Amino acid sequence: MRTCTALIKRNTKLFFKDKGMFFTSLITPAILLVLYATFLGKVYRNSFTSALPDVLKISDKLIDGCVGGQLISSILAVSCVTVAFCSNMLMVQDKANGCIKDFRTAPVKSSTLAMSYYFASLLSTLIICLTAAGICLAYLSVVGWYLTITDIALLLSDILLLVLFGTALSSIIHFFLSSQGQISAVGTIVSSGYGFICGAYMPISQFSEGLQKVISFLPGTYGTSLVRNHALRGVFAEMEKQGIPPAVVTEMQNSIDCNLYFGGSKVELSTMYIIIGGTAAVLIAIYILMNKLKSK
Repeated sequence: MRTCTALIKRNTKLFFKDKGMFFTSLITPAILLVLYATFLGKVYRNSFTSALPDVLKISDKLIDGCVGGQLISSILAVSCVTVAFCSNMLMVQDKANGCIKDFRTAPVKSSTLAMSYYFASLLSTLIICLTAAGICLAYLSVVGWYLTITDIALLLSDILLLVLFGTALSSIIHFFLSSQGQISAVGTIVSSGYGFICGAYMPISQFSEGLQKVISFLPGTYGTSLVRNHALRGVFAEMEKQGIPPAVVTEMQNSIDCNLYFGGSKVELSTMYIIIGGTAAVLIAIYILMNKLKSK
């Protein structure tokens, strides 16, 4: 246990000491927020207002709160996974520069070494994503705040769950990498593609029916929906208070993936937790098994 703790401290310090990796990971959510607010914000707003019946009148602040909640949920859902791939690069760098050979010649178990990389990456990713969450909440307080303390607590729990999932996924993929070029290639693919397949950049409801069915099997989709539900719960509650019919509110939730359906049945929030939590547990078990088999 003491050896694992020392290795976790070592890996975490090296990550934050490497200004390139740290600032790249931290700047990514901030850049996404600027880009979303500048370009996608107007698209989301127009899409939202165009879906409303002409007889309904909603205040600009409520609309901005809805758009802002959609923006920050997209950013946080993507960052929890993409940042994990950045913070987990140290495992591959140790292979590339030969440090891993020194650890393996020392009296350190392979499982201890593997879990030290996982927990160090988990800790680093959590620090960055919680910082990003603070920035996003500050942005939301400016454009339209409808969150409660419970909403914030649930939002933070979603971030923790997605970071567990993202770190486990990145650990498995990085297990097979051994060079800087491979790191760059995987990082580019994940950064550019994950946001689309998890429904963060574009609502799943806007995809073709066949693609919707494929995406409904991906656990990241349900992680995005969890974050979106808790970021927008207060907005939809306020809409109902202002007299907007529940059917209209439900249709809005469907259009931005707060409500997901599998086989024609609505997926409940508790089921989403089970899917993303169970997937994270399975991935962690696979990662541990892979390292044990390699050591043998």
